[in-house]
Amino acid sequence: MPSFAVRNFGCRVNQAEAFAWADEFRDRGLRLDEEWGRSDVVVVNSCTLTGRADRDVRKFIRAVARENPAARIVVTGCYAERAPAEIAAMPGVVAVLPQSAKPGLVDTVLTMGVTGVPTEKGDMYPVRVPDSANHLRARAYLKVQDGCDDRCAYCVIPSVRGRSRSVPPADVIASVRDLAGRGFREIVVAGIHLSAYGEDLEPRFSLLRLLDEIGPAAGAARLRLSSLDPRNTDDAFVTHVAGNDRIYPHVHLSLQHASGRVLRSMGRAFEAGSYERTLDRWSRLAPEAALGADIMVGFPGETEADFEDLRDFLDRSPLTYFHVFAYSPRQGTPAAARPRVPDGVVTERAKTLRRLSAMKDFRFRRRFQGRELEAVVIDKSERGAVVLTGNFIKVTVPACPATEREIVRVALRRVLPRRTEGEIVA
Repeated sequence: MPSFAVRNFGCRVNQAEAFAWADEFRDRGLRLDEEWGRSDVVVVNSCTLTGRADRDVRKFIRAVARENPAARIVVTGCYAERAPAEIAAMPGVVAVLPQSAKPGLVDTVLTMGVTGVPTEKGDMYPVRVPDSANHLRARAYLKVQDGCDDRCAYCVIPSVRGRSRSVPPADVIASVRDLAGRGFREIVVAGIHLSAYGEDLEPRFSLLRLLDEIGPAAGAARLRLSSLDPRNTDDAFVTHVAGNDRIYPHVHLSLQHASGRVLRSMGRAFEAGSYERTLDRWSRLAPEAALGADIMVGFPGETEADFEDLRDFLDRSPLTYFHVFAYSPRQGTPAAARPRVPDGVVTERAKTLRRLSAMKDFRFRRRFQGRELEAVVIDKSERGAVVLTGNFIKVTVPACPATEREIVRVALRRVLPRRTEGEIVA
């Protein structure tokens, strides 16, 4: 039986797409191989958000070509959309597919000489997570929105993903019901600009209304939201999410910066004071929630004073962690032509904020030492198990009677700077 492997880079939307392909590959007669080093076909879903993301994709493709020279490498995703010729010239690559080809990716792969597999078209919309994706089989990723209508000065994603497009509510509800019926107890609702969900539909819809309608379809499953835009999280939205038992207490916001001057230069019409009010609202209404953020350092024109404003904001904020990105010029974006901050300065600023994030994360987890929390079993082996709490704490346990996907109660016994240990209590 021919085998395939899928390698993801980047966002949760990529994860939702890739594991939907795995579902269809399996239905069409291929076998999922966890080890790409022995697979017949390796599908790469690429990211191009930063130069580092590009380098990671190229490094992986070279590794596959070197260690598994017989493999057919198919590359799609944002990097493939932005620089197809660059990808096509790499060793082992037999196809470079644009974003528009993603719905038919499985058919394309099956016509590349993989024999013994039927090529009739099946369901092409990537909204389900397969049982066969063993390493992430405990959590379902559901793409409900793609693309972005914003034009932030640093971001290439609108040009490679296209305009914002939302999955009709009825289709989302059906997918949620299907995932819950298949035993998933956590469903991650994902989108490139999730907060813009429904603005392109006729009649218009909203993410808040979608969450209200898909809740009953989830049954025993819980929902977790991917990244949200703080500009679209008003009082009504925060109040609904914070008070909804079906939605896990975990919020990740696309903040990027806290200097008003830098935010305006980025093309993000939001002020640090509005950020503070948004975060305080989340913290007040969901005091035990994990609050994360995307943060960028080294944007062109960022001064030392701008960086100090950002660091002070993050330090005093209720954020419990943040993902720090060093600015990377993307060809075709307005910021790419602007004078850059020296690389050494950017590197040191990023290190400073990552240390601050690690400290805040440790403090947050330590608040729950001795507490019992609800969690989903996400990995299990002879050595024990890993469970993920609703507020996004990974806990290692020595033994777990439940299977992957199941909801358990875990007691947090020991909190270390890089690890949390506990035991299953129910």
